[in-house]
Amino acid sequence: MKSYSIALIPGDGIGRDVTDATWTVLETVAKQSGFVLTGTEFPWSCRFFKETGRMMPEDGIETLHGFNAILFGAVGWPAEVPDFVSLHGLLLPIRKAFVQYANIRPHRLLPGVTGPLRAENFDILCIRENTEGEYSGAGGRVHQGTLDEVAVETSIFTRAGVERILRFGFEQARTRRGKLASVTKSNAQKYSMVFWDEITRKLSADYPDVDVTTYHVDALAARMIMAPQSLDVVVASNLFGDILTDIGAAIQGGLGYAASANINPDRSAPSMFEPVHGSAPDIAHLGIANPIAAIWSGAMMLDHLGETAAAGRVMKAIEATTARGIGTTAGKDSTDAITAAVVAALN
Repeated sequence: MKSYSIALIPGDGIGRDVTDATWTVLETVAKQSGFVLTGTEFPWSCRFFKETGRMMPEDGIETLHGFNAILFGAVGWPAEVPDFVSLHGLLLPIRKAFVQYANIRPHRLLPGVTGPLRAENFDILCIRENTEGEYSGAGGRVHQGTLDEVAVETSIFTRAGVERILRFGFEQARTRRGKLASVTKSNAQKYSMVFWDEITRKLSADYPDVDVTTYHVDALAARMIMAPQSLDVVVASNLFGDILTDIGAAIQGGLGYAASANINPDRSAPSMFEPVHGSAPDIAHLGIANPIAAIWSGAMMLDHLGETAAAGRVMKAIEATTARGIGTTAGKDSTDAITAAVVAALN
């Protein structure tokens, strides 16, 4: 019997609720499908930072390396720990250390979910570069607290980094409808984004079966709202991808459906799966967090592990749940009720 070791990092706020919900669903489908999931939980969070001065231990990366995958909840408690501390202390180091350079975020309406647009038949897969670009962390501040203070934030775009994320996007397009939208702002950013456009054109010759269109990010943002059904696979830099996927979450009904995967494509290290709705301190501990995004992320994890049939069963259970109107209205159904409905659909 196949067995997979999963690192569980619930994190902060509603991260605990949605991770517990997801694990309940995953254990159910694992038993039904004939494989074993073994979870090991780590308390790394803003509370951990308050207690230890670190978001995770010094050997945290080394510890995680032995797992098949990581299931992540949410990080952040800005009232006590600044967001830049929590993000750069936990989530970003994991993505970079494990070369999880492809951030995958699916955007489509689930049955029974009403989005803010008239369009109902869109199915967009956003591929965000995940380890460099605008979130590289290169820069600094000098003369702090004076009138001469200077802050410099340098974006890093390497040929290897840009080429590999674009190739990943091309390959995803090949498995779908054969359309790729490459997103830049090359009219204003004449070095990094022109560089990205040049590599896009170069690689397109290797993928003659994929229809490639280059968009400026502002135009693509408008297209996601005005004509989302015209898009298939979207590939963008770290910052642009981050912003565009929030638009994607909005048009698919809200952050409660925003699933994601941080993928190490060559599988030399574990990949990480997480909802991207954040820790939501305002509703933490109320028991009303929507776990659909986290459960969807769990399905993506199963698919990555090779348990494709089980992943499909989880997605069908999610769709059956939302088709009944459960988990489709913010705050209407409890986290436990939505989880129970998904488990019931599996059974």
